[in-house]
Amino acid sequence: MREEFAEFARGRHGALYRYAYLLAGERGLADDLVQEGLVKTYVAWKRLRDPSAAEAYTRRVITNTAISWYRRKSWHERPHDELPEQFAPVQDSTARMWLWQELMQLPPRQRAAVVLRFYEDLTEPQTAEVLGCSVGTVKSQVSVALRKLRDRLGADAIPLDKAGASQ
Repeated sequence: MREEFAEFARGRHGALYRYAYLLAGERGLADDLVQEGLVKTYVAWKRLRDPSAAEAYTRRVITNTAISWYRRKSWHERPHDELPEQFAPVQDSTARMWLWQELMQLPPRQRAAVVLRFYEDLTEPQTAEVLGCSVGTVKSQVSVALRKLRDRLGADAIPLDKAGASQ
Protein backbone atom coordinates (compact mmCIF):
# COMPACT_ATOMS: atom_id res chain seq x y z
CA MET A 1 0.00 0.00 0.00
CA ARG A 2 2.75 2.46 0.93
CA GLU A 3 4.61 1.96 -2.34
CA GLU A 4 1.45 2.31 -4.38
CA PHE A 5 0.59 5.59 -2.64
CA ALA A 6 4.18 6.85 -2.90
CA GLU A 7 4.15 6.15 -6.63
CA PHE A 8 0.85 8.02 -6.99
CA ALA A 9 2.15 10.99 -4.98
CA ARG A 10 5.39 11.22 -6.96
CA GLY A 11 3.67 10.81 -10.30
CA ARG A 12 0.80 13.27 -9.78
CA HIS A 13 2.37 15.88 -7.49
CA GLY A 14 3.09 18.32 -10.33
CA ALA A 15 -0.47 18.24 -11.67
CA LEU A 16 -1.95 18.50 -8.17
CA TYR A 17 0.34 21.44 -7.35
CA ARG A 18 -0.61 23.24 -10.56
CA TYR A 19 -4.30 22.79 -9.73
CA ALA A 20 -3.80 24.00 -6.14
CA TYR A 21 -1.80 27.02 -7.34
CA LEU A 22 -4.45 27.99 -9.87
CA LEU A 23 -7.08 27.60 -7.19
CA ALA A 24 -5.27 29.51 -4.44
CA GLY A 25 -3.07 31.95 -6.36
CA GLU A 26 0.02 31.65 -4.19
CA ARG A 27 2.85 29.15 -3.94
CA GLY A 28 2.93 28.60 -0.19
CA LEU A 29 -0.78 28.01 0.04
CA ALA A 30 -0.66 25.68 -2.96
CA ASP A 31 2.04 23.65 -1.20
CA ASP A 32 -0.13 23.47 1.92
CA LEU A 33 -3.19 22.42 -0.08
CA VAL A 34 -1.31 19.65 -1.89
CA GLN A 35 0.18 18.42 1.36
CA GLU A 36 -3.24 18.39 3.02
CA GLY A 37 -4.73 16.62 0.01
CA LEU A 38 -2.04 13.95 -0.04
CA VAL A 39 -2.25 13.36 3.71
CA LYS A 40 -6.01 12.85 3.54
CA THR A 41 -5.66 10.64 0.46
CA TYR A 42 -3.06 8.51 2.24
CA VAL A 43 -5.38 8.08 5.23
CA ALA A 44 -8.22 7.06 2.91
CA TRP A 45 -6.04 4.94 0.58
CA LYS A 46 -7.29 1.59 1.89
CA ARG A 47 -10.91 2.74 1.52
CA LEU A 48 -10.52 3.84 -2.09
CA ARG A 49 -12.25 1.18 -4.14
CA ASP A 50 -10.41 2.14 -7.29
CA PRO A 51 -6.82 3.48 -6.97
CA SER A 52 -7.24 5.14 -10.37
CA ALA A 53 -9.77 7.46 -8.69
CA ALA A 54 -7.13 8.69 -6.24
CA GLU A 55 -6.39 11.83 -8.24
CA ALA A 56 -10.05 12.85 -8.38
CA TYR A 57 -10.32 12.18 -4.64
CA THR A 58 -7.22 14.28 -3.94
CA ARG A 59 -8.47 17.14 -6.12
CA ARG A 60 -11.76 17.08 -4.23
CA VAL A 61 -9.90 17.26 -0.91
CA ILE A 62 -7.81 20.19 -2.23
CA THR A 63 -10.96 21.97 -3.44
CA ASN A 64 -12.89 21.45 -0.21
CA THR A 65 -9.90 22.47 1.91
CA ALA A 66 -9.39 25.65 -0.13
CA ILE A 67 -13.06 26.55 0.14
CA SER A 68 -13.05 26.07 3.90
CA TRP A 69 -9.87 28.17 4.21
CA TYR A 70 -11.42 30.94 2.09
CA ARG A 71 -14.39 31.06 4.44
CA ARG A 72 -12.21 31.94 7.41
CA LYS A 73 -12.39 35.57 8.41
CA SER A 74 -8.60 35.99 8.50
CA TRP A 75 -8.33 34.86 4.90
CA HIS A 76 -8.68 38.35 3.43
CA GLU A 77 -5.16 39.40 4.41
CA ARG A 78 -2.77 37.33 2.35
CA PRO A 79 0.79 37.80 1.10
CA HIS A 80 1.38 37.88 -2.64
CA ASP A 81 4.09 36.07 -4.58
CA GLU A 82 4.96 39.09 -6.70
CA LEU A 83 5.04 42.79 -6.00
CA PRO A 84 3.23 45.13 -8.43
CA GLU A 85 6.49 46.91 -9.31
CA GLN A 86 7.86 43.65 -10.74
CA PHE A 87 5.13 43.19 -13.34
CA ALA A 88 6.47 43.22 -16.85
CA PRO A 89 5.19 46.12 -18.94
CA VAL A 90 4.47 43.74 -21.81
CA GLN A 91 0.81 43.96 -22.82
CA ASP A 92 0.29 40.18 -22.85
CA SER A 93 1.75 39.80 -19.37
CA THR A 94 -0.33 42.69 -18.09
CA ALA A 95 -3.49 41.20 -19.55
CA ARG A 96 -2.74 37.84 -17.94
CA MET A 97 -2.13 39.44 -14.56
CA TRP A 98 -5.31 41.49 -14.91
CA LEU A 99 -7.34 38.37 -15.70
CA TRP A 100 -5.59 36.49 -12.87
CA GLN A 101 -6.51 39.20 -10.34
CA GLU A 102 -10.12 39.13 -11.46
CA LEU A 103 -10.17 35.32 -11.31
CA MET A 104 -8.97 35.48 -7.71
CA GLN A 105 -11.97 37.70 -6.85
CA LEU A 106 -14.45 34.94 -7.76
CA PRO A 107 -16.00 32.89 -4.95
CA PRO A 108 -14.02 29.68 -4.31
CA ARG A 109 -16.46 27.21 -5.93
CA GLN A 110 -16.81 29.33 -9.06
CA ARG A 111 -13.04 29.76 -9.27
CA ALA A 112 -12.56 26.01 -8.83
CA ALA A 113 -15.05 25.29 -11.61
CA VAL A 114 -13.35 27.73 -14.00
CA VAL A 115 -9.87 26.45 -13.14
CA LEU A 116 -10.89 22.82 -13.64
CA ARG A 117 -12.75 23.50 -16.90
CA PHE A 118 -10.40 25.94 -18.62
CA TYR A 119 -6.97 25.69 -16.98
CA GLU A 120 -7.04 21.94 -16.30
CA ASP A 121 -9.16 21.27 -19.43
CA LEU A 122 -11.49 18.82 -17.69
CA THR A 123 -14.90 17.99 -19.12
CA GLU A 124 -18.04 18.99 -17.23
CA PRO A 125 -18.57 15.43 -15.87
CA GLN A 126 -14.91 15.28 -14.74
CA THR A 127 -15.23 18.69 -13.10
CA ALA A 128 -18.45 17.59 -11.38
CA GLU A 129 -16.67 14.51 -10.04
CA VAL A 130 -13.80 16.58 -8.61
CA LEU A 131 -16.15 19.13 -7.06
CA GLY A 132 -18.57 16.49 -5.81
CA CYS A 133 -21.59 18.04 -7.46
CA SER A 134 -23.84 17.58 -10.49
CA VAL A 135 -22.95 18.52 -14.07
CA GLY A 136 -25.74 21.11 -13.92
CA THR A 137 -24.06 22.76 -10.94
CA VAL A 138 -20.78 22.89 -12.84
CA LYS A 139 -22.52 24.51 -15.80
CA SER A 140 -24.18 27.03 -13.50
CA GLN A 141 -20.98 27.84 -11.58
CA VAL A 142 -18.98 28.32 -14.79
CA SER A 143 -21.71 30.39 -16.42
CA VAL A 144 -22.05 32.73 -13.45
CA ALA A 145 -18.26 33.01 -13.09
CA LEU A 146 -17.77 33.85 -16.78
CA ARG A 147 -20.60 36.39 -16.61
CA LYS A 148 -18.92 38.07 -13.62
CA LEU A 149 -15.56 38.11 -15.37
CA ARG A 150 -17.10 39.53 -18.56
CA ASP A 151 -18.93 42.21 -16.55
CA ARG A 152 -15.69 43.27 -14.89
CA LEU A 153 -13.30 42.85 -17.81
CA GLY A 154 -15.52 43.45 -20.82
CA ALA A 155 -17.02 40.99 -23.28
CA ASP A 156 -13.91 40.91 -25.48
CA ALA A 157 -11.61 39.93 -22.61
CA ILE A 158 -12.95 36.37 -22.39
CA PRO A 159 -13.25 34.98 -25.92
CA LEU A 160 -15.22 31.84 -25.10
CA ASP A 161 -18.15 31.09 -27.30
CA LYS A 162 -21.12 29.07 -26.11
CA ALA A 163 -19.72 25.91 -27.70
CA GLY A 164 -16.40 26.31 -25.86
CA ALA A 165 -18.08 26.98 -22.54
CA SER A 166 -20.51 24.06 -22.70
CA GLN A 167 -18.24 21.12 -23.40
